[in-house]
Amino acid sequence: MNSEYFEYQNRGKLLSGKNAIDHIAYELNNMMCKKPLIITDKMLVKFGHVNILLKALKEGDIDNPLIYDDVPADSSVEVCNAIASIYRENECDCLIALGGGSVLDTSKGVNLTLSSGADNLLDIMGLGIIQRKTVPSIMIPTTSGTGSEATLVAVIADKLQNVKMEFISYNLVPDVAILDPRMTLTLPPKLTAATGFDALVHAIEAYTCKQKNPISDVFAIRAIKFICDNLIRGVVDGKDEDARLALANASYMAGTAFSNSMVGMVHAIGHALGGVCHIPHGYAMSILLPYCMEYNYDAVGNLYGELLQYFVGIEETAVTPRNERGKRCIEEIREMLKKLNEVGGLPIRLRDVNVSKDDFEKIVENAINDGAAIVNYRNVSKEAVFAILNQAY
Repeated sequence: MNSEYFEYQNRGKLLSGKNAIDHIAYELNNMMCKKPLIITDKMLVKFGHVNILLKALKEGDIDNPLIYDDVPADSSVEVCNAIASIYRENECDCLIALGGGSVLDTSKGVNLTLSSGADNLLDIMGLGIIQRKTVPSIMIPTTSGTGSEATLVAVIADKLQNVKMEFISYNLVPDVAILDPRMTLTLPPKLTAATGFDALVHAIEAYTCKQKNPISDVFAIRAIKFICDNLIRGVVDGKDEDARLALANASYMAGTAFSNSMVGMVHAIGHALGGVCHIPHGYAMSILLPYCMEYNYDAVGNLYGELLQYFVGIEETAVTPRNERGKRCIEEIREMLKKLNEVGGLPIRLRDVNVSKDDFEKIVENAINDGAAIVNYRNVSKEAVFAILNQAY
């Protein structure tokens, strides 16, 4: 299924490991940056994550950096515009994003606005819109799911239109990504489960979409293995730094994979659910994945079969008939979801997150027009999306 021609790019530098943040001043010095704007949220200030960052900066002679700590749960155009104005007014020279997907995508939106010389992010909507070099940026994720620190994608809400917009450009990949397990130790079980499953969906869809390629496959497969080996462990014991670091690496690898292949209908419907019903992205991914896999089975069931070994092991896979491995992979994912529901409270039905059937028509309309639907191997029709929503309800 791999195309005869493909392109692959991974331009950012990765710092991964225990106490990795301690190396940040060295990286800023390499980029000749002295006046960063830190983008984060108030909870991370409260939990001490920002203090860890500030300590590392101070040891590198970067004192009193500017901090914006009011990023909301859903990144929005208005927030990006406001931060860009602050950056310009204070003559900052780089961005440091510390947070989950919303914070990281907000940083990308700010970078888009600054690099394009615009006052309003909405003025530069489109694909491949960055014409000038972006400002230097470092991203430090505090969840292990979105992979935004490795991707060319930013998802930002247009509150007026009630949709989530995708901005895509290789220039959105940060100069440096830092994975430090200390940054995810305070993530509660439910969010650990949801973000980890988000990364799993990234990897599975990267491995099974139309634009899959041999290099993205390698990153996707390794991400799936890390998640299968460590997600439940990390949910049960949130202080397990080895599991936390493995999940952070998995999220990064899954992000690198789909950034160079793409995703599919799980994300197309998930984006629509988020835009219309405002449910967290990780919840949408968890709920939708098995139903979308069943829909896609006739087209990519053999690829699902190739992934079974990471859920049950090589020996168990070997005794499973080849033509049954794809179906069993879906069954094992359902078992994983049940376990994550038991130990972490991860929702597994749309009704569990208060989605109303009255919103289905709008969700369907947005889903079939989402860019992720284009690279799904089976056509994402209105009828298919309606059926999946009803099954998942």
